[in-house]
Amino acid sequence: MKTPKYKVIIEYIKSQITNGTWPVGSRLPSQRELARQFEVNRSTVITALDELAADGLIEGMHGMGTIVVNNTWTLMSVNAPVNWNEQVQLGTHQASIGTVQAINKAESDGNLIQLSKGELSRDLFPLEEMRAVMTKVGQELQPFGYEDPKGNPELRRAISTHLKSKGIEVPASSVLVVSGALQALHLISIGLLERGSTVYLENPSYLYSLSTFQSAGMRLRGITLDKQGIIPELLEGTQKSVLYTQPTFHNPTGILMEEERRLELLKFAESEQLPIIEDDVYGDLWIDSPPPPPIKSNDRHGNVLYLGSLSKSLNPGLRIGWVVGPEAVIDRLADLKMQTDYGSSSLSQRVAAEWLSSGLYERHVLKVRTQLKERRDAALSALENNLSKYAEWEVPKGGFFIWVKIKKEISLQDLYRKALSEGVLINPGRIYTTQNMPCFRLSFANAPIADIEKGVAILESLLED
Repeated sequence: MKTPKYKVIIEYIKSQITNGTWPVGSRLPSQRELARQFEVNRSTVITALDELAADGLIEGMHGMGTIVVNNTWTLMSVNAPVNWNEQVQLGTHQASIGTVQAINKAESDGNLIQLSKGELSRDLFPLEEMRAVMTKVGQELQPFGYEDPKGNPELRRAISTHLKSKGIEVPASSVLVVSGALQALHLISIGLLERGSTVYLENPSYLYSLSTFQSAGMRLRGITLDKQGIIPELLEGTQKSVLYTQPTFHNPTGILMEEERRLELLKFAESEQLPIIEDDVYGDLWIDSPPPPPIKSNDRHGNVLYLGSLSKSLNPGLRIGWVVGPEAVIDRLADLKMQTDYGSSSLSQRVAAEWLSSGLYERHVLKVRTQLKERRDAALSALENNLSKYAEWEVPKGGFFIWVKIKKEISLQDLYRKALSEGVLINPGRIYTTQNMPCFRLSFANAPIADIEKGVAILESLLED
């Protein structure tokens, strides 16, 4: 005899509670989500929830939804159970804002049109070359263990050589290998900055969507941008401060800072003894013409910490990035990294070293630039055909993103939600700023061109409504 659907739902929820997946204090999925998951109507879900409530396992709470209040073991105990949902609020590192958490989850949904994702399309993954590199690394493999605290020496030498093409002359001893630029920011936040200090940054900025510096007790202070990027004259009160900037194909606006502004910013920072964190993860992804040299290339006083990565240009799965700076700073960060994870993956580092030292990386990036140009131009054409009367934007000269500003009075959060319900994921501008900017970030790097065109057409229909 077939088990009634409401009992299937009951057993599923009980198993989630019993095995600890949903501990006491957890909020259950909504009735609508459960109905969709089990392909039943909501009345069936309500019947199941009523029975679980009668058993004392769950309880509906006003404004909070349905909450787990017991598990099968605690019902037999006289002591109150551990409420892990209260415990997770006690950690020192702040949670991402709700919208960012929802976007991170939605980016793994293959059914959505991904106009959000800051990641190269799977179509651009160099599968055959990666297989060949991994085969070569495997054939030459010797027994290995933990790497040098600063990272694999061969990889650091390859990074040092790679940076010479950007005008950055540093020895391998001034390079620290990290698990992506995000880990570099975390290490900097806990190892180099004093609690209560100020982090200046562009407004908007990708950094606002994280809690890296805030969790370490720092304040973020956004500086207005023009078409050249951050405006040095607006920086003031820079004692106990650091400047974080993305001068090349800025995330989320796509702005490219020209050389004159870079020199002006460096000169100001040197005169004010303001350290600079230069994030250059998109620097190799130029489309129309090479960008100006990084700020670090003109740094003669060790004022700039320079961040790079293979995550955007090659593949995020390798988890390989780097920090370049004065040796004393790199030594400090290397010690912290060893305390954090005892070094990035040895295999990933050896694979990355082969990519950079063999010439494969440069050949790959040439192909990526060609594809990004096609995708960018298709996205711009779709925007012009569908959204020109509703929005405005600048043409990015590289990177992944177009910053779209809506001209009509609407709620971007509503647009984000309605687009998601129509199968299109965008990033509302609010996650990148403290201000109420009527903008959203559109990525042209991940979705197929046909999906980009379809997604923008759906946005037009939503804006018409």
